Amino acid sequence: MEIPSKYNAQSAESKWYNYWMEHKYFHSTPDEREPYTIVIPPPNVTGILHMGHMLNNTIQDVLIRRARLLGKNACWVPGTDHASIATEAKVVAKLKAQGIDKNDLSREEFLEHAWEWTEEYGGVILEQLKKLGCSCDWDRTKFTMDDDMSEAVIKVFVDLYNKGLIYRGYRMVNWDPEAKTTLSDEEVIHVEKQGLLYYLEYKIEGSDEKLTIATTRPETIFGDTAICINPNDERFTHLKGKKAIVPICGRVIPIIEDEYVDVEFGTGCLKVTPAHDENDKVLGDKHNLEVIDIFNEDASLNSFGLQFEGQDRFVARKAVAKELEETGVLVKTENHLNKVGTSERTKAVIEPRLSDQWFLKMEDLAKPAIDAVLKTGDVKLFPKKFENTYRHWMENIRDWNISRQLLWGQQIPAFFYGDGKEDFVVAENIEDALKLAQEKTNNSALKIEDLKQDTDALDTWFSSWLWPMSVFDGIRNPENSDIKYYYPTNDLVTGPDILFFWVARMIIAGYEYKDEKPFENVYLTGLVRDKQRRKMSKSLGNSPDALKLIEDYSADGVRVGLLLSSAAGNDLMFDEALCQQGKGLGNKIWSAFYLTNLWEVADMEQPESSAVAIEWFESKFQKVLIEIEDHFSKYRLSDALMAIYKLVYDDFASWLLEIVKPAYQQPIDSKTYTAVISIFEDILKVVHPFMPFITEEIWQTITKRTPEEALIVAKWPVTKPINETLISEFEFATEVISGIRNIRKQKNIAFKDAIGFSVVNNENVNKTFDAVISKLGNLESFDYVTETVEGALTYRVKSNEYFIPMEGSIDVEAEIKKLTEELNYTEGFLKSVQKKLSNERFVAGAPEQVVASEKKKEADALAKIETIKASLTSLK
Repeated sequence: MEIPSKYNAQSAESKWYNYWMEHKYFHSTPDEREPYTIVIPPPNVTGILHMGHMLNNTIQDVLIRRARLLGKNACWVPGTDHASIATEAKVVAKLKAQGIDKNDLSREEFLEHAWEWTEEYGGVILEQLKKLGCSCDWDRTKFTMDDDMSEAVIKVFVDLYNKGLIYRGYRMVNWDPEAKTTLSDEEVIHVEKQGLLYYLEYKIEGSDEKLTIATTRPETIFGDTAICINPNDERFTHLKGKKAIVPICGRVIPIIEDEYVDVEFGTGCLKVTPAHDENDKVLGDKHNLEVIDIFNEDASLNSFGLQFEGQDRFVARKAVAKELEETGVLVKTENHLNKVGTSERTKAVIEPRLSDQWFLKMEDLAKPAIDAVLKTGDVKLFPKKFENTYRHWMENIRDWNISRQLLWGQQIPAFFYGDGKEDFVVAENIEDALKLAQEKTNNSALKIEDLKQDTDALDTWFSSWLWPMSVFDGIRNPENSDIKYYYPTNDLVTGPDILFFWVARMIIAGYEYKDEKPFENVYLTGLVRDKQRRKMSKSLGNSPDALKLIEDYSADGVRVGLLLSSAAGNDLMFDEALCQQGKGLGNKIWSAFYLTNLWEVADMEQPESSAVAIEWFESKFQKVLIEIEDHFSKYRLSDALMAIYKLVYDDFASWLLEIVKPAYQQPIDSKTYTAVISIFEDILKVVHPFMPFITEEIWQTITKRTPEEALIVAKWPVTKPINETLISEFEFATEVISGIRNIRKQKNIAFKDAIGFSVVNNENVNKTFDAVISKLGNLESFDYVTETVEGALTYRVKSNEYFIPMEGSIDVEAEIKKLTEELNYTEGFLKSVQKKLSNERFVAGAPEQVVASEKKKEADALAKIETIKASLTSLK
């Protein structure tokens, strides 16, 4: 078969992915083998492939492909997350463009549109992952809103409620006015923003006295129900028991005392707005204050805002401040740096809001998960530094707000039968709910029509925290063969930004429902940033088109480019040059393959140089194999790849192939050729997890293979004994060869011209690689001598001296003149360096690294002088 000189990535990628799919190499069913399982972090169903996905899924594919080569039953479960906030926003926007208001639709009608949207766009990202080469078990693809997945979520909610761990409470929550839903504390990102501190004067009822209050939110004065002073603050003792008048609205409010007030902040007085601040709510409860909610659900002011009703809170802030200034109430403003809570999804500023919500008690549930990571080590985080983050979050865990004011998601299985806050039951379906309601009310006349299900949906994370179990139907059918075989899974690959959102919660759920960890190892990737260290995002326009990268550099090239600079937990500074480097590695491997196919094979004696080179490379390969496996065990995939990169570039292509390559138009002996191909196949095996397409293409082209012999299901190379002496001797030999090549280059001696060569073997080096040195140096003779060879150029490797006679090859007189000039210059340079080093003030005062640099210059100059002198001696 004629092999093209250049690799065609696009045709190979489509050909081999279809081949793998056709032969179901990605599919797994339980058998007698050891399972190796990964569940994908389900990307949002709204998503498209970005650089973070590329990195995360490349790492997973490397791990899963290596597991197959190790003979394990590899199962990588793909799927998507319904992403309630993001998806509902997309559907609402689409409806709006069609002139449809979400509020005019029934739940069922809206969900029809949501499912229609999901079916149209939902599979995009999974199809894109196939372009990257991801070998997921697509037959097992799951979606968090699948019927069986939703059923598992509802089952867990009911179970936790019956255990007393889920409760309904009227609490201060994080309200996202854009998505119009509550969020958990973990979905709120606190961002430093420059704002203003407004100083307002409140009149004291029945007097001309005024009290100055500092606030960052003047629009909330309409919700003020008290002013609080510290009882120990002597400035305000005379105000005890008095009342103040709220500006604009004229409401009379009490002045209360509480040590909560910081006498140092602002004016030492605090306006209390219980409906719009968590700490104010605590004060309000303690002092029985009125609660006045001034906002609509979109954070515009309601009727309590008087003439500002309907204005957005930020518009109202300016308008209220203007009126306060015009009426003389606003005394002054100051710049104020404030931490503002923003929605992790919509980026909207969070509004504290009182609301009836569902909560999950976390303190006791979290304990086994804390122990698993921080005490027993049953679950290991890579890198280990993230244990501190995990500890901080888990030991300060708060109850989880699990309800969302959304339609897209699993509807909370609480059924109300009356107007009271406790007039509800929780059940998996309405039929069970009716029985419970009849029992609870002792009223058998209650009918299904009398029940009304809670309109809220569950937090998306409440479905994804069950992911490692629910994808194997482990919640509904806890004893089924899949969950018993695949659970716990092996590795989880994800970003540290969802260590608490998802990873910790999965560990909690695993111990609650399987009494076992959900996975053994968590590999936390870094964020992909641009060369300026900025996080890649659509808004900055610094995120490249993932599919265009694959088109330009090949899937293999992009995979290598991402991994070469992606140490676990460290951010990756992405540069397209990395993908070019990855493509370059593919080209190097293909060129090596192309070269071997040009050789004519003959039944002839194996040269000594080839025999020893193959023996050396087999030991070198084994040494690198152990290094690779060590890196894999520590999840240092970029280090493993770099070790492979050097093996291919340096040891295989630059040395082995050069040594065994036959002379021009000469055949190669069959023994060497067979050994080289065997070595090449082992290299393809270790490269395959990183570069699956080009390796399968070469593997299948080397010889015709049956489907059972495909590279994807081949066997990882077997570990064999290593000859360390041989490796060490070869390293010495490469320095000898480099010396010959340097002299040829310096003296412009063509390689076709054979040269003589002598050595004073002070190091007692074995002659093992003499044949290799002779071939790669094109030596006509290789003599061992005991003293300096006159009329020859020389160089050293350690204490060994090597001589290349120059008679006839160069102008000896010109060479002596050139070396003498070089010696004079180097000796002058040495003197200047030594003068600097003999200056005590310089040595004492200069930075340590500067002094070290000067000492290195001195040592290098001394060595160079010795070499030049030796060359001059041999020429004279």
